[in-house]
Amino acid sequence: MRETAEPTDDPHFAETFNIADYFLENRVREGLGSRKAVRTDARDYTYAEILTLANRFGAVLRDAGVRAEERVLLALPDGVEMVAAIFGTLKIGAVVVMVNPELTAEAFGYFLEYSRARVAVTSQHTDAAATLAACHTRHLLQTFVVDEPAFAARLAASDAALDTFPTHRDDAAIWLFTGGTTGKPKAVVQTHRSFAHSTERYAKRVLHYGPEDITLSVPKLYFGYATGSNLFFPFAVGASCVLLPERCTPELIFGAIARWRPTLLINVPTMINKMMLDPAAEGGDLSCLRVCTSAGEALPTTLHHDFKAKFDVEVIDGLGTAEMWHVFVTNRPGDVRPGSLGKAVEGFDVRVRDDKGQDVEQGEVGWLWVRGDSRAQQYWQQSEGTRRVFRGPWYLSGDIVRQDADGYFYYCGRGDDMLKISGKWLAPKELEDCLLAHPAVSDVAVVGVEDQAGLTKPCAFVIPSGVYEGPKAELQAELQAFARRELEPFKYPRNVVFMDALPRTHLGKVDRGKLRREYSG
Repeated sequence: MRETAEPTDDPHFAETFNIADYFLENRVREGLGSRKAVRTDARDYTYAEILTLANRFGAVLRDAGVRAEERVLLALPDGVEMVAAIFGTLKIGAVVVMVNPELTAEAFGYFLEYSRARVAVTSQHTDAAATLAACHTRHLLQTFVVDEPAFAARLAASDAALDTFPTHRDDAAIWLFTGGTTGKPKAVVQTHRSFAHSTERYAKRVLHYGPEDITLSVPKLYFGYATGSNLFFPFAVGASCVLLPERCTPELIFGAIARWRPTLLINVPTMINKMMLDPAAEGGDLSCLRVCTSAGEALPTTLHHDFKAKFDVEVIDGLGTAEMWHVFVTNRPGDVRPGSLGKAVEGFDVRVRDDKGQDVEQGEVGWLWVRGDSRAQQYWQQSEGTRRVFRGPWYLSGDIVRQDADGYFYYCGRGDDMLKISGKWLAPKELEDCLLAHPAVSDVAVVGVEDQAGLTKPCAFVIPSGVYEGPKAELQAELQAFARRELEPFKYPRNVVFMDALPRTHLGKVDRGKLRREYSG
């Protein structure tokens, strides 16, 4: 395997380093305490107010018996309580475990037992409060419901000043979870240094976050993409974020843009598509946006062009993983190549390699390898998985990509999603992009399912756009013929299943494993 020296110009972080200081307390020390930090429907909060709330929250956790390095499970909607809980946990040296507050009781039970959380924190405005109450494990000391009067009184009586625990830069800070499209989600243990590194490299040098920015996010804070883009990144420069507790809809997003006039919209392909189809798009004014980002799933080229044409806002697509915390390959404002993931972020070494770990020739398809100071330590309690993907300083992604002569990377699909049809490889994304270009298709996912002979065939799960009013059988034939015309003939979908919605994981990604299991044969 050909090696090069690791990057040597990475930002330096002292051995004693806590991101509660880096993202929050340092802003108050810099004299920015009176600046707006969080904007909500109820009111705005300054950096000084957020710090006080975080201190009080950390004191409550400390007094409840939580010690450094122990886990605190947060199942909260986006809001000032979530922010205070994150920073309060970090300030006492404990580890943040964030989960979707809309999970089932069974899922909460799994996360509590798996994380051995000492305290669980939730809200009465979600189903989490009731389900968590029934999920006590031998590790759990207490469950707090942040909007109950008893907790509010306890918080108000706690210390408003709290020393930050002197964590090491390589101590665990936050657990992030993989998508769990097959099997149960596993925790990626990320360090304090990881979050600061990506902030310095991606947020400040690529997207150029500044103090006058206002961020708005479609994904919620428990998703690492939003934790960075809609909390940590704006806090790192004294900017502000808008927090919406509700599940996002196009109507809600358009309304929030009209009210707060954000400068950065943190988006995902699914919502970009929904915004394009929503009636509010006709009168939507997105002129306040200087950047709209997309991550989580590959952005179809058609969506990029349509969004730019309708709103005059360029979508900045990129690739990040929980194992590297945030985006490490991305397009840049003013330098977007539609259909590509962009180029490597400075401070990350990104390669395309074959099955033997050797760099492939330019333009060839291979596995994505990446290294940089945002690499996770391990998968929790999964030594075999850790050894398989963490190779020295490298993380071996399960993503299949190619790189062109100009340095742009193109996403081809997950390695375990690639399909071999008639002896040739098919990347599901290629067929998905093709079908999305048809006016009758609103959304689509392509997976391989076995036919009666046991052979894997591409099956397209389609959400119709509503413009086609004929029989579904005719639409299926039309989509199959369309794919044959646009692609090599072997790549057309052997079957088309029409759905009202695609199943999704707890992180909002298409649950391809569920599609494969339920529709096989």
